[in-house]
Amino acid sequence: MDSWLLTLIAFLPAAAGLALTLVKNEGVARKAALGVSLVVFALAAWLWFGLKPVEGMQFAYAVDWIPALGIRYAVGVDGIAAAMVVLTALLLPLAIQASSHQPKGFLIALLFLETGMVGAFIATDLFLFYVFWEAMLIPMYLIIGIWGGPRRVYAAVKFVIYTIVGSVLMLAAILYCYRIAGTFDIVELQKTLPAAKLAAGTRNLLFLAFALSFAIKVPMFPFHTWLPDAHVEAPTAGSVILAGILLKLGCYGFLRFAIPFFPESARHYTPLILALAAIGVIYGAAMAMAQSDMKKLVTYSSVSHLGYCMVGIFSGTLAGAQGGVLQMINHGLSTGALFLLVGSVYEKTHRRGVDDFGGMAKVTPKFAVVFLLVTLSSIGLPGLNGFVGEFLVLFGAFPHHPTATVFAALGVVLGAVYMLNLYRNVFFGPVTMPERENTPDLSKAELATLAPLLALIVLLGVYPKPLMKALEPSVDAVVRKLVKDPHVADQR
Repeated sequence: MDSWLLTLIAFLPAAAGLALTLVKNEGVARKAALGVSLVVFALAAWLWFGLKPVEGMQFAYAVDWIPALGIRYAVGVDGIAAAMVVLTALLLPLAIQASSHQPKGFLIALLFLETGMVGAFIATDLFLFYVFWEAMLIPMYLIIGIWGGPRRVYAAVKFVIYTIVGSVLMLAAILYCYRIAGTFDIVELQKTLPAAKLAAGTRNLLFLAFALSFAIKVPMFPFHTWLPDAHVEAPTAGSVILAGILLKLGCYGFLRFAIPFFPESARHYTPLILALAAIGVIYGAAMAMAQSDMKKLVTYSSVSHLGYCMVGIFSGTLAGAQGGVLQMINHGLSTGALFLLVGSVYEKTHRRGVDDFGGMAKVTPKFAVVFLLVTLSSIGLPGLNGFVGEFLVLFGAFPHHPTATVFAALGVVLGAVYMLNLYRNVFFGPVTMPERENTPDLSKAELATLAPLLALIVLLGVYPKPLMKALEPSVDAVVRKLVKDPHVADQR
């Protein structure tokens, strides 16, 4: 069963999506989609608890797919990939539960999107990874372009164009890597490519081709401009998945491919990447402070928070890199919850402007309490999940990259400013509009949807050790490739 577990997790959603095309009853289709997503989460939990805290791929399975070209269907996970698979499997049923008003086609698109995302995380064949990477585009394009807001087509097309530009460059680099090494096997490429006798210019170009594709997906400054349109126009579930999972695939790409394949080039471009990441932290925070739309504010906060992830990943220390990966997960939890909350109030009032509210703590006390907990998580309050990742990033990065760390620390302060200012304007003071006095509070179903995220926000803030232990061997392997002196990576 272990050898088939990853395949089952990846393809069960797509198989269910195909089956749902034959179901005419919308209510039955919705229950079936939710049920399948919960089964996938149970399988992902089984995967996580069966994972061993060691370096290398586990639950591996491989079979020839296109033997003439050496292409295989090959899957496996390490600690990083397994954590992202579990996060994906957790957010999908929550997104489905939050889409009770959406038609069957929307749910089918979500299920196919889950297959693409999980497949990208578990693929250990580079060609297979690219197939999943591109396959994700189609359902997300449909989710934004069909079920999004008034400017949905523009946002969907912009999202696809940006991603395809990066993907074309990555495909060219993949083919060149195959020409050098004669294999698409990712584990073999991680050994072969660093040892290959390539001219520095060629190696740097290959690194940049991968890095640009992943930087667009993160998105790093200045490749972020597709994100605000995509988030604002996407339906709530689309924003949850986009922020919670899709953006993390960019960070994952640096960890799995760009750094291990071309460590010398990664070292060479570390100052540039850290500079862009630090700019992104400040820029995202400054833009968030200027927003009057709650959804756009949360969107720009994502640009800022993903900058922390990149600072940590390229810090060159185990502590910093672990913090970066933890922030990938923490951001998925806190920002996913924020989008669910903003989506909830928008469905009830058809408003999401900061100035459209005031005094909501008196009208919707449950909503106020939950929003406060998620806000404190987002700004990194000690005892909640956001603090652990931010602290490790700053602690790990400062000894070797003090300037980038100072900018990242300033972003922490700015993050507290815009999030607490948002909370004050929406929840405190008098009720500014009489029609808001009848706004329904969070329902039992909405509380049940948010409960897993809230529980993890507290649990990972109080006791992150099991997660860090599972991540450590895989993160350490990446860091040791990035640094010249392996003793530097030992900093904790």
